[in-house]
Amino acid sequence: MNELDRSYQRLLQDILNNGVEKKDRTGTGTLSVFGRQFRHDMSDGFPLLTTKKMAVKSIMTELKWFLKGDTNIKYLLENDCHIWTGDAKKWYDDSFKKYWGEIEGRESKFKPISTKEFEKRILKNDEFAREWGELGPVYGAQWKKWKVNNSFIDQIGTLIKNIKNTPDSRRLMVSAWNVGELYQMTLPPCHYGFQVYTRELSESERFNWYGNKIGSHMHHDHIEHEMNENNVPKRAISLMWNQRSVDTFLGLPFNIASYATLLTLLAEEVNMIPDQLIGNLGDTHLYLNHIEQAEEQINREPKPHLPKLKLSNVDILNGEFDYEILDYESHPTIKAPLSN
Repeated sequence: MNELDRSYQRLLQDILNNGVEKKDRTGTGTLSVFGRQFRHDMSDGFPLLTTKKMAVKSIMTELKWFLKGDTNIKYLLENDCHIWTGDAKKWYDDSFKKYWGEIEGRESKFKPISTKEFEKRILKNDEFAREWGELGPVYGAQWKKWKVNNSFIDQIGTLIKNIKNTPDSRRLMVSAWNVGELYQMTLPPCHYGFQVYTRELSESERFNWYGNKIGSHMHHDHIEHEMNENNVPKRAISLMWNQRSVDTFLGLPFNIASYATLLTLLAEEVNMIPDQLIGNLGDTHLYLNHIEQAEEQINREPKPHLPKLKLSNVDILNGEFDYEILDYESHPTIKAPLSN
């Protein structure tokens, strides 16, 4: 069943119908609504949109980058992921424009380099990468190295420990919104925090999950003993993220798939079943140069089924995992410019 694409298409149409035109920091302009919610039942499949082909490798590479606590784009570029290059290059360009403006009294002395040349320098020149590939204490730093005096808090490691020890806690949270360090970040976090919720599974839920996993029908006789012997999960785990700013055409599909992967990784780590994925969306917008693309996607017929995500070699604490996307069918890519 694929309700994902329908929900996403309804959100696009909502913005087109009800959005107000607003200015934004990029100078592009947006149509914007405020306060929407996205929901997906993970039992319906992995939430990867089928109404346009998604760049899965970039989604997974960025998530690994977050989980490693890395904040330099060199790792991303080494893995052919370019989604943060624009932010790093804007920081580079603005810094040099300001320098030449202050020193020479004019900006004409500054000679910009191409994005391709900028990325080449990041990859080939370690000193250049250290200075201009660094984005400041963005997501990875906050998730893995939240600074407290002279020490650091690994929020992901702490979260996993707390899920295992106190699964009914209402404090299973990770925050990226570090007020004391926002000024150091190239871009303050758009998705600024998430919360985890777990619940006990009923016997029938465990029974159905186990039957689907092994691909056979079972009798209830002695089934509880067999499920325990095979370490069948006893709890379900859900994740809800909060997002202040939502680039609905380019960014939100990435966010959905990324947090679905994170939820699945956490479920593997703590032996639970992925349940509900929920996104609370603040300023939910379409850039004005994405309107035609959104209309095209709205008019596409979703594929009937969502794909499946298969994980292996999971080492979430070090940001490592292998993945396969199974049975993914989609419409072609829809290209749209990224505003930085």
